[in-house]
Amino acid sequence: MSPSAGGFRELKRVGGFLPIEDHGLIGDGKASALIGRDGSVCWMCVPRFDSPPLFCGLLDEKRGGAFTVAPEGLVESRQEYLEDTAVLVTELRSTTGLVRITDALLLRAVDLREDLPAHRGELLRKVEVLHGRVRLRVTFHPRGDCQLEPWRGGLLVRLAARPEVDLVLRATQPLSGKESFWELAAGEQAALLMQWNGAHRRHWDVPPGEQLAETVETWRRWASHIRYEGPQGALVRRSALTLKLLDHFENGAIIAAPTSSLPETLGGSRNWDYRYAWIRDAAFSVYALRRIGMGSEAAGFLGWVLEAVERHGRPRVLYDLDGNQPPPERIDPELEGYRGSAPVRWGNAAAEQHQHDVFGEILDCAYQWVSGNGTIDAALWSHLAALADAAAREWQTPDHGIWEVRTAGRPFTYSAALCHVALDRAARLASDLRLPGDIERWRTCADTIARAIQEEAWDPKVKSITEHLGGGGLDASLLALPLRRVLPADSPLMRATTEAIHRHLGAGKGLLYRYLPRESPDGLEGDEGAFLLCSFWLVDNLALQGRLDEAMNLYDSLCQRAGPLGLLPEQIDPASGAFLGNYPQALSHVGLISSGVLLERLTRHERSHTLSGSPSSLPGPATRPEERATRDGATNAGG
Repeated sequence: MSPSAGGFRELKRVGGFLPIEDHGLIGDGKASALIGRDGSVCWMCVPRFDSPPLFCGLLDEKRGGAFTVAPEGLVESRQEYLEDTAVLVTELRSTTGLVRITDALLLRAVDLREDLPAHRGELLRKVEVLHGRVRLRVTFHPRGDCQLEPWRGGLLVRLAARPEVDLVLRATQPLSGKESFWELAAGEQAALLMQWNGAHRRHWDVPPGEQLAETVETWRRWASHIRYEGPQGALVRRSALTLKLLDHFENGAIIAAPTSSLPETLGGSRNWDYRYAWIRDAAFSVYALRRIGMGSEAAGFLGWVLEAVERHGRPRVLYDLDGNQPPPERIDPELEGYRGSAPVRWGNAAAEQHQHDVFGEILDCAYQWVSGNGTIDAALWSHLAALADAAAREWQTPDHGIWEVRTAGRPFTYSAALCHVALDRAARLASDLRLPGDIERWRTCADTIARAIQEEAWDPKVKSITEHLGGGGLDASLLALPLRRVLPADSPLMRATTEAIHRHLGAGKGLLYRYLPRESPDGLEGDEGAFLLCSFWLVDNLALQGRLDEAMNLYDSLCQRAGPLGLLPEQIDPASGAFLGNYPQALSHVGLISSGVLLERLTRHERSHTLSGSPSSLPGPATRPEERATRDGATNAGG
């Protein structure tokens, strides 16, 4: 079982909802599902991540729908992953017995490092009674109107709103319709198999145990390639598996999170659909995976994003899984939202925004692609060179920034910094590969941007670089500047900025707000929780400034905030520690992996110098430790 798993706990609901952290994620590289600690599949989108949800009780307990298997008289439960897999085990204790449910989206026996479809279009729910005797209640309620018809010993499901979804439910015990009851005693087993989009045309002639074993082996074969020897090893491995669960195996796209509209504050309206591929988020995911031996995922995504750029020209902030424009953002009036946090949204209007940081993300992706022995032909280079020219042209113009504000655009410092990255990487590529381009102009403009950030964004009153060129509030994204090789982490400006952000945006116990809406208006009502990735960026800055003990202590405290399954949300409620935002969140797991790698390498560096008796070069400004760490692949970003 997963080494991060917890013991039995009482089920506690608020308004009919379990805490976000009381859910585990399963997936097959095309679709995913959240399984609650109560035995419910309360979130599932088929046939793929960004499809309308089949079950979304996570957003509306009454109208969202769920697929639940649980004993009557349920008292307490626990969840664990089978080690190094995405197969989830939920054990439920009732007043009369103990039941184990093993959930998996079944995989074919393929190498998950290759861009191949691995999904079977099947959800297996294996049920075992471990002790006593139980009366199991099986409920199958998809969202919306549906009809169930007997079919080959199972049920054919006809969804009124989605006739294109070909859905069947089979079981080794009789199914009565939307609700069935089974009496089972210790040692007895049952299985349910939900199949969609043609999977049911295969006869169910393979025992559930064999199907499950094949899926377990496929996951473990992939996980055997993880290379990591740093702190919090079990959590880093689980984070790698979680990022893989957000990977669209067939083409390399990586989604930001598998859910939509989980709130950034309870009862608030900051609820967004994250089931798409953000250039920024997916690029960060790639860098984290590369550092622990997952180079095929890096190559898959880099190829995907560069193809999207070739097809569409000017890059978008986010794409659907096919590299196309996602659907327009709309509000769903039928669902109440998680614990009453309305509105529920589908689609994401950020796709229409201008965010200059994408220039840097894509050029950095190309740079990483080449460093991994990828090639750039003349047609692709013409697009990339045009992006560098656009960065040179637009770095001072307002955009909506990394946090996608819904006010008028502003000249965000982070956006300018990523334009610097675009120009720097373009110059390096052109020089290294002898590609055509105005290398000196790109280098000169990159230097100009770096000076502007140091001079125009610096506020001597608060002793910090600020969110805008020309001044503004504090913004935790500035902690990423050393990680993108824009400014040295140990420079006086970054040391001061790190302290100011820690002091002014601190939410307590190492947590950080990404900004304060009252000082940095974003066009939205209400507040939000602490943003986990920003705290991992703080870890990196402390480490690169030579404050390794502080960095390690902060890293350990952040890792302790992971749920019992080792999963992390986007945000944390500083007052209660409860999870907020879409879950699990790729960026949070990226931070956990990348900070762990950085700490391990810098600690090893210190240890080697101590053992050799030579003075350590960390963190003297002449050695620029962030450059050394980046060459080793140890920061939270590319380069």
